[in-house]
Amino acid sequence: MIAALRRSPKQTAFIQDACLTHGVEFYKGMLQSRCRQGVDLAAVVCRVAQAALRVSDLWFTFRTRAIESVADEVAEFLAEREFSFVRGEKLIGRSGRVWTPDFHVRATRRSSLVYVLSTGSRSAARSVVNQVHTAFFDLNHLVVGPEALRFMSLFDDTVDVWSDEDYRLAEQLSTVARWSRPDEFADLLQAA
Repeated sequence: MIAALRRSPKQTAFIQDACLTHGVEFYKGMLQSRCRQGVDLAAVVCRVAQAALRVSDLWFTFRTRAIESVADEVAEFLAEREFSFVRGEKLIGRSGRVWTPDFHVRATRRSSLVYVLSTGSRSAARSVVNQVHTAFFDLNHLVVGPEALRFMSLFDDTVDVWSDEDYRLAEQLSTVARWSRPDEFADLLQAA
């Protein structure tokens, strides 16, 4: 029903609500209902179908929000590791466009702007990388001076959608980290 490998607590609550409303169970990713003797089979099938429609609506609603749930995990990780960070800070690029990196992390030796690259679609992966590459190019005036920032691209590689070309493109303007290796990500943030 929800195709993501991970569901946010909000998504899980919505699924549970749909199941409660229609009197069905959500078990191991399946919507199911028991049909006991003397119960109208058509009514049971109709309840499961209605619940399936509500859950599928949730999938379309939350499909574009996968980045937010990974970003939420990253925020929790940064807080656990006691990094000081600002989420969604607005920065003006050389072109005049306003960019919003996912995190501005302040570490002991150096601060970093971090974009979280996440998508469930292989066809959308390149456009996500291109968008981040463009942002870092436009913000590159921030990598010089006494308070020079480091640019980091944090790939959500828990879903296999990224190609070697995507990583190489990101490496041109940023330090690449992988969410499957959170300790390495933390070490990169601490590096000078």
